[in-house]
Amino acid sequence: MKFVAIKMLVGDRARYLGILMGLTFASLLITQQAAIFEGLMHRTFGFITDTGGPDIWVMDKKVLMIEDIKPLQETMLYRVRGVEGVDWAMPLYKGLLKARLENGGFQTCHVIGLDDATLVGGPGTMIEGRLEDLRRADSVILDIVGAEGKLARAATEKGGKAVPIKVGDTLELNDHRAIVVGICRTTRTFQSQPVIYTTYSRATQFAPQERKPLSFVLVKAKDGVDRLELCRKIEAATGLAAYTQKGFQDLTYSYFMKYTGIPINFGIAVLLGFIVGTAIAGQTFFNFTVDNIKYFAALKAMGARDSQLLGMILLQAMIVGAIGWGIGVGAASLFGLLLHDTELSFLLTWQLLTISGFAILVICTLSALISIRTVMRAEPAIVFKG
Repeated sequence: MKFVAIKMLVGDRARYLGILMGLTFASLLITQQAAIFEGLMHRTFGFITDTGGPDIWVMDKKVLMIEDIKPLQETMLYRVRGVEGVDWAMPLYKGLLKARLENGGFQTCHVIGLDDATLVGGPGTMIEGRLEDLRRADSVILDIVGAEGKLARAATEKGGKAVPIKVGDTLELNDHRAIVVGICRTTRTFQSQPVIYTTYSRATQFAPQERKPLSFVLVKAKDGVDRLELCRKIEAATGLAAYTQKGFQDLTYSYFMKYTGIPINFGIAVLLGFIVGTAIAGQTFFNFTVDNIKYFAALKAMGARDSQLLGMILLQAMIVGAIGWGIGVGAASLFGLLLHDTELSFLLTWQLLTISGFAILVICTLSALISIRTVMRAEPAIVFKG
């Protein structure tokens, strides 16, 4: 019976390809939009994952996400260091400053100030130069996307390519001279702005004078100390908020999920793919069943049970579903691979593959249910009608 079901399915080429196209489109749209959404949301806390070393982030209690910076007094750093269980605590500056370009224009950049002595929180991947070079006078490190993109020098000829900033070039940050001593690789920011690393003391010089220059305190727990318990101790001792790295990521993720339209926009696109796939596959599969109703009736006349016919329909639906899902996921993966070095955010995880596979399974099941009733009501006498 399985062989008959497969022969019946592929024998009607037009219907077979029509069902595959509907399922492929649904799989492609669901997987692609979900992967773009996931990549975009990961960019929101990309700086947190890039900042290696600390176990805990300490900040003002009113901070809602990584970009919502509420400056702290520098004395808070010493209060955090005095909490039992803290191995070390280092300052971190994070702010938006304008860089003056050669053509007279300005570009807003994320400026990160690292502890002068330890450089804790620096970029994990250096392409050119060394992190230790930040200890030189007026030195900064740029991320490669910013160096080759928004901070690149204008082309010398009309229509020519912009010239990326290189090690040894200079920038002007808030009327202060900055020398590029390295190029690093970081996660692209949510706003796609260049990232500039320097020391904490230099960052506070670059930035406009403030009474509270400290953005975050990065904390390392002693061996054997529970991080969540240490967070509670820091909060009790300082009155500040303390989050583990995962907790701060979740806080940022939740903010964008709750207060932005990103989930709704991508959710509508995914839902549209599901509806269109169901409509196309369901209608085509129903027409396929109606056109082949005489064959199902003939099998009934030969003694086939309803459960066997039901199994045939489900097998046909699962075959086209598996093929359509595979083609759609493959096309989405190729799409992400071809555009991985662009501004496009694309992150395809096994969870998304599972979700898209389940969605296609539901579409196939609904399509089969539409056809099952017609087959169950078919009379064997149809075979003998002219």
